[in-house]
Amino acid sequence: MTDESTGTDHRFSALPGRPGKIIAVHLSYASRADQRGRRPSDPSYFLKPSSSVAASGGTVERPHGTELLAFEGEVALVIGTTARHVPVEHAWEHVAWVTAANDLGLYDLRANDKGSNVRSKGGDGFTPIGPELLDARAVRPDALRVRAWVNGELRQDDTTAGLLFPLPRLVADLSQHLTLEPGDVILTGTPAGSSVVVPGDVVEVEVDAPDAPGAPTSGRLVTTVTQGEHPFDDALGSLPAVDEVQRAEAWGAPSPRSSVLTPELRAKLLRAPVAALSAQLRKRGLDEVTIDGVLPMHPSATLVGTARTLRFLPGREDLFARHGGGYNAQKRAFDTVEPGEVLVIGARGETGSGTLGDILALRAHARGAAGIVTDGGVRDHDAVAAVGIPVYSAGAHPAVLGRRHVPWDLDVAIACGGTTVEPGDVVVGDRDGVVVIPPALVEEVVDAALAQEEEDGWIAEQVAAGHPVEGLFPMNPQWRSRYDAWRASR
Repeated sequence: MTDESTGTDHRFSALPGRPGKIIAVHLSYASRADQRGRRPSDPSYFLKPSSSVAASGGTVERPHGTELLAFEGEVALVIGTTARHVPVEHAWEHVAWVTAANDLGLYDLRANDKGSNVRSKGGDGFTPIGPELLDARAVRPDALRVRAWVNGELRQDDTTAGLLFPLPRLVADLSQHLTLEPGDVILTGTPAGSSVVVPGDVVEVEVDAPDAPGAPTSGRLVTTVTQGEHPFDDALGSLPAVDEVQRAEAWGAPSPRSSVLTPELRAKLLRAPVAALSAQLRKRGLDEVTIDGVLPMHPSATLVGTARTLRFLPGREDLFARHGGGYNAQKRAFDTVEPGEVLVIGARGETGSGTLGDILALRAHARGAAGIVTDGGVRDHDAVAAVGIPVYSAGAHPAVLGRRHVPWDLDVAIACGGTTVEPGDVVVGDRDGVVVIPPALVEEVVDAALAQEEEDGWIAEQVAAGHPVEGLFPMNPQWRSRYDAWRASR
């Protein structure tokens, strides 16, 4: 790491020197906070050791026996002058430079150090920074862009306009707790799109100011993932451990998506008409649970699954330029939908463009999705129908997404067809329409619906045999007694 001829440490080649401290923000971008399902009211922080810094073009080891090494593209601030108790309006004056950083973390080691992140975030090479510094005086703190690529594919693309806590506020807040010294580094958090990388992957991060004169850029910070060979010693400390929650957070999937649908419960729902489920929900005080205005492409098919949600905002050219390109929320949703999930798209009932086409329908089908529900339009309607996956939509439209929509975020509560859908809600559809069932009520509701269907079937037989409806529908005590006897005989 140190050039013996010059005495310089190449790890810090992009910085003015070895930083005294590196301070990182936990959650700071709205897109990331919404992905995690929680929005903090104030920023919170952790420290990373300066020994974790690495230069562009280097490598980072995924330790032996681990699986969940995740990248996080970030904007890094380098302090130029001492800051202590500085007001927000003067905080940016203490930042000398801006550059790119990759706040790598190992979810396998989060459990015992969660919050402090000593082991999960402090490993050698876990903080690549560089390669070039941008003069902070030449850029606006609310107009910086951060992007990250994995093997050449864009994974993260956001700007500091999407921060929950503006950059000057972070500097001012930290300065009221401790002294920020020249050379200190602040890692300002990562947007949505962070995910797991494996040995052989190449991660690139770039920070630029596209609206500033000359469009200054940090250049691409390049890191290659390698496989470590040294196992952890369980006699010294806790070993790596993962569970489904850690896997979901590392891969960028939401934690609420664990399905309540056992094979037996799913089979019951496939037998229960949506009308019967709706009636049972109404009896329990839930009237606003139908997704209105959508029709099935395959009326004979039944749709059953847990909700994966995708939210579109009204089309606006500047927002689409920031959120509509690259690996946007729409593509991430179709790329990560799991078997048995229904992708529910909140399009505000706007049918003036497509919200998906045949390529995305094919992707959802290939991943085993149970279906798609959108209160917007479908492009390539016949081709989507030919894919075979159950789709409910508000109709066909030839225009592309950007005519009316901005793909904004996923795995958050959305409005679709006049009702609210949360990730993990149970979605059931048939020729009558689509109903949304809270997970805690599913078993109770479907059992009651099937019991009511059996009863209604018996009543229909009696009516068909010539009996009048009066006293039979609903049943009076005499008919109820006859029905109970019939059931007992079965």
